[in-house]
Amino acid sequence: MEKAIDELLQFVQIGARLDLKGVAVDHVLGLTGNTEGVEAVINKPKLLVSLICLLNDNTVPIAQDASLSLINISANEKGASKLLDLNLKESCPPLQNPPEDIVKQCLNQIFDSNSKIADQCCMILSNITRPIHLLEKTIDIFEDSGKTIEELINIFTKKEFNKKANLHYLGPLLSNLSQSGRVRKYILDKERCIIQRLLPFSGYRKSLIRRGGIIGTLKNCCFETDFHEWLLSEEVDILPRLLLPLAGNEEFDEEDNDKLPLDLQYLPDDKVREEDPDIRCILLEAITQLCSKRINREYIRNKNTYVILRELHKWEQDKKALVACENLVDILIRTEDEIVEDNLKEIKIPNHLVETFDKIQDDVNNSE
Repeated sequence: MEKAIDELLQFVQIGARLDLKGVAVDHVLGLTGNTEGVEAVINKPKLLVSLICLLNDNTVPIAQDASLSLINISANEKGASKLLDLNLKESCPPLQNPPEDIVKQCLNQIFDSNSKIADQCCMILSNITRPIHLLEKTIDIFEDSGKTIEELINIFTKKEFNKKANLHYLGPLLSNLSQSGRVRKYILDKERCIIQRLLPFSGYRKSLIRRGGIIGTLKNCCFETDFHEWLLSEEVDILPRLLLPLAGNEEFDEEDNDKLPLDLQYLPDDKVREEDPDIRCILLEAITQLCSKRINREYIRNKNTYVILRELHKWEQDKKALVACENLVDILIRTEDEIVEDNLKEIKIPNHLVETFDKIQDDVNNSE
């Protein structure tokens, strides 16, 4: 296989003859379709650099096959690391100018409203930012590119920014990026009004990928305890956005309805819950994060969150989602005298209880 890759390399270049280049890139794409092929390809830095160069090829099918190959490579954690750590000058084949690194190349395509491979580039960056140990380096390169998270979100929220790409995978990319504290604080900057623009996508029905990515981003932002009161305030009003996907079409009496946030009152008969169990878990975990401090727990209780969770619990079949729902309900039904601590994140849990909780979670995972 290595010998075959070496023979292909001379044709996987911008200046190669078009017919030979097309066949060569197609072979590389086939190789990256399985683990053994990816393992062989990622040990050929010159081939990786050539594929990055071909993202700019004038022949669209060539650029597309190169981008699909890079998706397969970056989906492998070792492959993602190799792409990020490439020495572009040293590994650049003869007669070819070194490209920009993979992150900047992908950003250039995403920011180009006429790019035909913008969706693939979103997926490549989503793959590269998934391993937590690659995240900060990717953000450093992002910042060095001169582009900003806010500009990326402008593209994400703009209808038909690129008529040739749907850019749904910007959702998972933002979710991955928001695992970093500095990105979370940028999104939560009160002067920028960024998170308010993301909230409507928590109910985006046209794409599970886009919707799930934004809900993941919202959950990550809920780890910033200092912003909880602001997130729950009228200025952001995050609670209804997190609760609405968890609500069904149940009817409540007038008293219960009046206590609910306005967006959850008198829901229509055709209202359906979020169908993806992983997203339901993320929503429940986000609300649980917001319950860290007493003042916020009291606010969430007063918004009658419990009745939505009660009906969800009756309906829920997924074991992980049930556990997440029960954990949240347990916090909300207890009095503050029972909880004692103002900030739940400051409670020190004995080691033997941590081990017990871990065993329970393992049992849940193994039973699925």
